[in-house]
Amino acid sequence: MDIVLLVLGFILMFVGILGSFLPVLPGPPISWVGLLLLHLTKAVPQDWLFLGITAALALMVFALDYVIPAIGTKKFGGTRAGVIGTTLGLLVALFFPILGPLGIIVWPFVGALVGELLNKADGKTATKAAFGSFLGFLTGTFMKFLIAIIYLGLFLSTAWNYRLELFSF
Repeated sequence: MDIVLLVLGFILMFVGILGSFLPVLPGPPISWVGLLLLHLTKAVPQDWLFLGITAALALMVFALDYVIPAIGTKKFGGTRAGVIGTTLGLLVALFFPILGPLGIIVWPFVGALVGELLNKADGKTATKAAFGSFLGFLTGTFMKFLIAIIYLGLFLSTAWNYRLELFSF
């Protein structure tokens, strides 16, 4: 059973990293579940303080991911249309990888710009608001990615420290 928990936890770590970029997956909470599964094995001692702190961080970053783009948009004079445009631009980048990895950066900005222009903003205001929305999106994505990578590092180091116990039958 420990091997199943270890493999599932490892898979969830990578799903959490993908969730840093995909808006439909909550990356940090998924990565945290991977840590939880590792700590549920018989070989790794259950450290509830560690799990509580990492859960709180995952939930905090998850919540901030919704707040930061709105703050960026408002700070630069944008509207809700800019935030929606950023999200739609990200979906275009994910499902139609026309520009490859660069599309993850370009399409959210284009989406925010189009959203602001459809909201009847002038070109200068729309560009400024799109930049704010885009900057907020990048900040949230970076925070989620950073937490997911840190959780992967914690997972791997803990699994490595208890490798003999995990793989003893």
